Amino acid sequence: MPAQGPEAGQTAATQKTSGTPAWARKSTLVLLVAVLALAVFGTTTQTWMTVTLDPNQVGQAGAAQTALEVQGSKAATAVTALALVALAGGLAAAIAGRIARWIITAIIVLASAGIVAAAATVLANPLAAAQGAIAAATGITGSQAQVAVTAFPVLAVVAGCLLALAALLIIPAGRHWKTRTKYDAPAAGSAAAAAGPVDEIDSWDRLSRGDDPT
Repeated sequence: MPAQGPEAGQTAATQKTSGTPAWARKSTLVLLVAVLALAVFGTTTQTWMTVTLDPNQVGQAGAAQTALEVQGSKAATAVTALALVALAGGLAAAIAGRIARWIITAIIVLASAGIVAAAATVLANPLAAAQGAIAAATGITGSQAQVAVTAFPVLAVVAGCLLALAALLIIPAGRHWKTRTKYDAPAAGSAAAAAGPVDEIDSWDRLSRGDDPT
């Protein structure tokens, strides 16, 4: 004989929850996007390039420092901002509706593409990316220098690609996510109250909640 009552409802809910793939769980996917966005942001706080200046070119202006460490936030300023955009988008996806999730996914993918492009530009031409830091330190623009690139720009590219892939999972995973509103519980409670007999005490309680027992 099939189980009935609250136990049956709990069993069905458990089976439905267990049927959701691990990768499609809202908490898992949102956490993954947030971690990857924070990983990109973290790379920008580290040294992306070490610049060795030519003393003959910088003269007295750069005599005090012939080696500069350039952080990612200075070498590719767009990466920092785009990482924060992706982080905000991932958190917003947790409470967004179906159409909003498509928009958020597009925003995160575009932000990821910008991150990869900016970091790849630094890798392709590190001296050009370091010119701003060189000019700020020496007051001379267009200086020639030796630039040693660290592993952090590469990590930013990898994290940016993984971030785009994680964002694309939001669309298929969203089919398993339930959208709840603040009106669901009151509606269920009102229906249950209306189904049973109403006495004077129940009427006063419903009036205090703003319901009309008539």
